[in-house]
Amino acid sequence: EFGVPLPAAAAGGGTVKDFIDPLNRFLLAAHAEQKNNILIIDEAQNLSADVLEQLRLLTNLETNERKLLQIILIGQPELRTILAKPGLEQLAQRIIARFHLGALSVEETAAYIGHRLSVAGSERASPFTARVMRRIHVLARGIPRRINLLCDRALLGAYAGGKSQVDLRTVGKAAHEVFDLDTGAGSVRVGRRWLALAGIAIIVGVVAAVAAQSGLLHQQFAASLPAVSDVPKLVLQPRMTTDFQPSQVMPVATASGVSSPVSLAAVPAAPGSEVRDLAAAYLQLGALWQLVPGEGDFCQVAQRQNVFCYLGKNGLAEIRRFDRPAILTLQDDQGEPYYALLTGLTSETATLHIGAAVQTVTRNSLARRWRGGFTTLWRGPADYQQAVKGARGESVDWIANRLAAVGGGPVPQPGSVFNAALSIRIREFQLNQGLAPDGLPGPKTLMRLATMAGDAEPHLLAGE
Repeated sequence: EFGVPLPAAAAGGGTVKDFIDPLNRFLLAAHAEQKNNILIIDEAQNLSADVLEQLRLLTNLETNERKLLQIILIGQPELRTILAKPGLEQLAQRIIARFHLGALSVEETAAYIGHRLSVAGSERASPFTARVMRRIHVLARGIPRRINLLCDRALLGAYAGGKSQVDLRTVGKAAHEVFDLDTGAGSVRVGRRWLALAGIAIIVGVVAAVAAQSGLLHQQFAASLPAVSDVPKLVLQPRMTTDFQPSQVMPVATASGVSSPVSLAAVPAAPGSEVRDLAAAYLQLGALWQLVPGEGDFCQVAQRQNVFCYLGKNGLAEIRRFDRPAILTLQDDQGEPYYALLTGLTSETATLHIGAAVQTVTRNSLARRWRGGFTTLWRGPADYQQAVKGARGESVDWIANRLAAVGGGPVPQPGSVFNAALSIRIREFQLNQGLAPDGLPGPKTLMRLATMAGDAEPHLLAGE
């Protein structure tokens, strides 16, 4: 996984030392570059005692100051029982942190469903209302794997029934099927009826636009993210402070044909060039938003045109959620900063404008030169300010109009008031979108509102 070349001796089998020595050299070189290295093993309860002992030996790779490799084991609850065996006592003593992921709360369940829908590509109102998500939490007992199964089947049921939203009846039927809550004949009849309806719905799906969203999300929901299990996590080294983003190099379709992504190399320009100029990167980003350049601070110039800067720090996951181009601050081999404009993103690659050059690079190589911070833009109302209780004005009208557009309600009259009812609607929207449900229209909430309402804004190219 690290791409460490193996010595000739290892080709014929070799000894453990034949593998450990080149790995140790690689880790020392990475340490000299102030890089963290991490090994994550999922379903670790399936590892044999011999392999677990090999992992313990890897924890011996260290300098005088620190360990060279951080190891995280993720597994089912029986992993704790395995590690408690006498033969693995030395490994158990190396574990510095243990986490057991329990059931999600009602709010966490709603946020989890919203996140999965977002990653699956949903750009409309959630097919799950707040009431339905509360019911899903009860039926799934807050366990992510059960939530995945129930939501996936419920989306199929809604699609089969020609519905754009999942109702309580559909969730109940889905629970009978996936959790076997009723093993009688009625349960079998429900399943067969759904299969028949699904066949009919697929045939007429071209004209059944209302049901299409549920069908698409059903196909994508389960594959959108690795499931977060009800499992313990065991950390065998000090915590890592940078993002870990595993990736495989896959071909990506481009406008000019099929090309392979490349590794993000050192900055291909001398110091003082435009790639070192943050102002030049801002001009590139501003051009996408059709901003008129002006004198002074870029964000202040943009704000006078009702466009606002947002400084994020949570890497590609947050950028994907907001679905808009962003400026990234990268580092060359000497640790000096240079700037890139991110305009496209897939699960394996990122498209960067670095000065006049455009590169499609692997996300893995991007992670080596980027700490996760970014700047993006969003368009708001002309008099935008944080709404407070009892406030009126264009900001409140802007929020009310987009909530109505997302939720399918009537267009509100001008002069809306930021009251408790509006705050509750914001909180429900936040829950559906996986945002902190505080009922306050902050920048993250307004960005998602604008995207979900279909405002004309630049978006990331997703490729194929």
